[in-house]
Amino acid sequence: MNKLISELLMLLCTLGAGAHTNGVTRKISYPGGKAYMFRVELKDKRGTPFSLNRPAEFLSKKAIDRRERQHLKLDSTDLPVNPAYLNAIRSTGVSVVSVSKWNNTVLVRGGDLDLLKSVALLGCVKGMRKVWTSPDSIAASPARSRFHTEFNRWDTISDSRYGVTLEQVAMLGGTEMHKHRFTGRGVTIAVLDGGYMNADRIPCLKAANVVGRADFVVPRSQDMFKEMDHGTKVLSTMAVNVPRTYVGTAPDASYWLLRCEDNYTESLAEEDYWAAAAEFADSVGADIISSSLGFHAFDNPADNYRLSQLDGRTAMVSRTASMLAGKGMVLVNSAGNDGMASWKKINVPADAADIITVGAVTPDRRNASFSSIGPTADGRVKPDVMAPGSPTAVITGRGTIIKDVGTSFAAPLVAGLTACLWQALPDKTAYDIIRLVRGSADNNAAPDNIYGYGIPNFWKAYLTGRHEAAGKTPADR
Repeated sequence: MNKLISELLMLLCTLGAGAHTNGVTRKISYPGGKAYMFRVELKDKRGTPFSLNRPAEFLSKKAIDRRERQHLKLDSTDLPVNPAYLNAIRSTGVSVVSVSKWNNTVLVRGGDLDLLKSVALLGCVKGMRKVWTSPDSIAASPARSRFHTEFNRWDTISDSRYGVTLEQVAMLGGTEMHKHRFTGRGVTIAVLDGGYMNADRIPCLKAANVVGRADFVVPRSQDMFKEMDHGTKVLSTMAVNVPRTYVGTAPDASYWLLRCEDNYTESLAEEDYWAAAAEFADSVGADIISSSLGFHAFDNPADNYRLSQLDGRTAMVSRTASMLAGKGMVLVNSAGNDGMASWKKINVPADAADIITVGAVTPDRRNASFSSIGPTADGRVKPDVMAPGSPTAVITGRGTIIKDVGTSFAAPLVAGLTACLWQALPDKTAYDIIRLVRGSADNNAAPDNIYGYGIPNFWKAYLTGRHEAAGKTPADR
């Protein structure tokens, strides 16, 4: 019972962090006044000037090379939304704020409901759904927090290269991967989150190989590095390399920092933001997406998902996530922290097919009581694997090392080591990598919907993959 209470207290502290200043939340009127957003579903892509024979017009060379390496063909979902349709929508006077070519949808915004609804009369429109209504007020944007430029002396552990991260990296077979110089070099990870407080200034994170950033939330943040530090913590578990103090799971990988979580409202529009970020990650050639986001309940209760809809297809965000392996990418997504709540189950897009959904375990390898469970509505095992999440050593936006809890921090541990595995086995496809990670886990012989396939061992996954490439089985070693 004491252990359970401790986990609950840590989780409550995590959820509440940054929400108040001296116990008082300062509210401001919503910028720009009353507004609405609708998701517009288009009928087709007929008449598009883009061609699957000219992919360089809408995909980076790295994205094209990734598909060619995995023998993946482009299809109609890869074609951009027809520009003529976008122009027709704009001509009504509404604002286009987000586009998904994979779903052939457009997110539009405006303050006039009648004007927004007039978009449905266009011949290219199949249907519309209201996905966001602005609140009357929101919490004021936080100021940048002060941060430490150096770690405390007691954070340094002289007899371990990994410092405080030794346990969480070793549990997953990561120390052995790193010993053989599989550190994520040459692999690009896109981090999808809600903010990266001070990640551009804290010395250990400033040294990370961040190759770009983009914001997909409307309205755009004036500075994503002064938003919440959830993404800072997530990034730290992978990208930091401070020997004898803190070493992440993929210190030599490259990172895109993408903001797609609205910190002030909870609406279906966030699925559109997530989809836009995932498609952007694909277009710039990312190999892996680390997403510690999930949805099932919204500000408008009528939009809430039902357990019967956790099928990997109903939610827009899950449909998008289920496409990623077919584009040559691996999505690693947190399972959610609803294991002790009335919902209990995984969130979307954790229900997606062909991804790695990650639950949380304690240091003694037991599932954390808050970690969300499966199965999906169509009977697939979830979570896929488990990783240290109760607690995980992370670095905050204040530049300090703390122990935090949540599947949010278990997932990037796995994402980082997935990059290391793909570095070691560059000829494997996204589907191969997912299969190897699941197969290396300690419960893979009898996976269940609490522990999934178990805790993966990435060194074991590498050895299996290497012997497959050599035409051998592990028994032939």
